[in-house]
Amino acid sequence: MTLKPQIRIVAIYLTASWLWVFCSDRLLFSLGYDKHTLSMLHSLKGGFFVLCSGLLLYWMIGRVFRRMDRLNHALLEGNEQSLTALVSAMDARHKETRDHSERVMRMTVALAQRVGLDGDALRHVRFGALLHDIGKLALPDAILIKPGPLTEDETTQMRTHPSLGKDLLMRTTFLRPAIDIPYAHHERWDGTGYPRGLSGDSIPLAARIFSVVDVWDALSFPRVYKHAWPEHDVLDYLRNAAGGQLDPQIVALFLEHYDELKAVGMDAAVAD
Repeated sequence: MTLKPQIRIVAIYLTASWLWVFCSDRLLFSLGYDKHTLSMLHSLKGGFFVLCSGLLLYWMIGRVFRRMDRLNHALLEGNEQSLTALVSAMDARHKETRDHSERVMRMTVALAQRVGLDGDALRHVRFGALLHDIGKLALPDAILIKPGPLTEDETTQMRTHPSLGKDLLMRTTFLRPAIDIPYAHHERWDGTGYPRGLSGDSIPLAARIFSVVDVWDALSFPRVYKHAWPEHDVLDYLRNAAGGQLDPQIVALFLEHYDELKAVGMDAAVAD
């Protein structure tokens, strides 16, 4: 039977403590010192015991935490692999390029790092970018892969996918912090986007970062309803969209590091 970590730590600590007290007391009494000397030695022994037991506990607890970190990392990797498989199937259903979600995720993370995000915030960006269109799972193929323009009713239905995505992610605890991109990546800097009509800095930073990458990707690669644009036309569109559709500072940063970010995105195709 495998003992729980806390029980194992307490058992080792109590055993070591009892052995130390028992053996050290027997040793001191066997030396025949007077009471004053014994009292001083007991105090030194107690201090030494506190120091050693503290070091022992530090080592044991640190060992458990390192093991927990490894398990947590493995769990996160497993979750990401499962999500990547789901998203790849979703891309195939939407008739996107095979590496679309992986590409925009990598580029968004790289751009977010240049904005200054790190740690948990960067991990939430990673998952949010990967799952940006998860709400489209609830939409019919007749809308998702329609080769021509959508009708007004179809457009209204298509625009529900950010809210549907938010609702899906809110059901999973570890994905809740990643809802900013799926929920807000169709908001516009000038306030004319959807679903909430947010504007400017009221749009979550992660969504503003992703939107620049998403627009670049949507124009740079073919879709069922359009051909890929020439690269110079795509970059001109981004410059013109700055301050209207897109956060001008994020656009400027994207264009400043464009070659590096594009290389990161293209690596997704190589990795696949």
